[in-house]
Amino acid sequence: MSKKNLFISLLALPLSLMTLGPAVAQTAPQSNAVSENALIARGQYLAHAGDCAACHTVSGHKLYSGGYSFHMPMGEIVSGNITSSKKFGIGTWSETDFANAVRKGILPNGRHLYPAMPYTAYANITDDDIHALYVYFQHVPAVETAPEKKSQLKFPFNLPGLMTVWNFLYAKQQPFQPDPTLNSEENRGKYLVEGLGHCSTCHTPRNQMLSEDMGKFLTGAYVQNWHAPNITSDAVSGIGGWSDQELFSYLKTGRAVGKSQAGGPMAEAIVQSFQYLTDHDIKAIISYLRKVPAVRTPGQTFTSWSVTKPKEDKWNHYETGGSKNDQPGYRDISTLNGAMLYNNNCAACHGINGEGSEDHIFPSLTQNSAVGADDPTNLVMSIYEGIHRQGVGYKAVMPAFSQQYQAIHNWLSPAQIAAISNYVTERFGQGNAHLKAADVNYITSRATDTAPFLIRNAAILAAIGIVTGVVILILLFVMISKSRRRP
Repeated sequence: MSKKNLFISLLALPLSLMTLGPAVAQTAPQSNAVSENALIARGQYLAHAGDCAACHTVSGHKLYSGGYSFHMPMGEIVSGNITSSKKFGIGTWSETDFANAVRKGILPNGRHLYPAMPYTAYANITDDDIHALYVYFQHVPAVETAPEKKSQLKFPFNLPGLMTVWNFLYAKQQPFQPDPTLNSEENRGKYLVEGLGHCSTCHTPRNQMLSEDMGKFLTGAYVQNWHAPNITSDAVSGIGGWSDQELFSYLKTGRAVGKSQAGGPMAEAIVQSFQYLTDHDIKAIISYLRKVPAVRTPGQTFTSWSVTKPKEDKWNHYETGGSKNDQPGYRDISTLNGAMLYNNNCAACHGINGEGSEDHIFPSLTQNSAVGADDPTNLVMSIYEGIHRQGVGYKAVMPAFSQQYQAIHNWLSPAQIAAISNYVTERFGQGNAHLKAADVNYITSRATDTAPFLIRNAAILAAIGIVTGVVILILLFVMISKSRRRP
């Protein structure tokens, strides 16, 4: 190249850069916007995986506006507004504030959350996922109202500093580290099950201090009066007898034909969380659960879906035909005859022989975990509260039959719910329910009636402790005073 051409080229270079400059300047923000949008989308996915909406959104209210009430032995805990509102939500929080609340249960003002917020599980969340969640929630439309209710804790749970001690004893988890004995899919499942999915929150029993008993990891527990079953790899009590496809269908839709259907808190988890997960993540969860050590529920010798055929029943005893049915006894809404109650309230959907509907939206009552289980809790709760599960392309609804939840013209008394449950388990299950009205009342109020001894009697024990402490201080003061008066 000649010196002249070289000079012209060098002269043209700044001009060309000036020409390209606006294009480069325009490309960078677009790239940043795409990157931020991808981060927000990832944060939204993680929020689904963490089931955040289930606790921070009340049905019929705006997303993440809070106000969901947890009726717990220590009082009523109300979830907060976690939208981007700077006044009522978390709009002023830094990412460190957000991480401390999610992983440690500590708010920016230093106040401790109670583990109705599963921060002991969320401690598992990686820094990258915390960042994505933070960016997402900072873009959730602000709801400029506070929840109508406020948490009301009983004495002594309202005393400052109490949760500091609890956290010291039980909140020891760290951000996730892969297990070298597991492959990548199994580690992904472990991360979801033990962290964002917080499966142990419901499926692991709790000790006297309401901390999860990790020695009984995923062996089953009670939550909101429902029974969260054993989901270890045991072939009888757990998920060892389920195929991968059955588990996949259950987690995606809340229904596994010939096994079970989701109700109560699990139905909420399906609707708010699991149905949004990718197929890869659902398969990862299944792979990890296969690795959870098998634990047999004490005394269980058969699977809860093992009954395949109903026992015969002569319906001409109840459906006599013609005008014979139009008698006061057949219109008696107070009857305790389980067969008649089933015929009047259940058979229209589940069939006279418990066969269910052809599309399985109304499930068969044989090969059904709720009906065939040793523990009739979920059968009773299904009748008492009903089933409400809205998925992509389907809606599963069973009306509630109790007075408290009923959405029909008549309700059933606890004695009638016991009678139907006994009939259903006798004909389609193991025939082992033998329930009475008192049993139904116990099952449907278990959340408050079965608190551990220390929690149930915390007020008395705390009062005794305070009085004892005061007496000891007085005695010490008297002893010191006397020692000072001696010559």
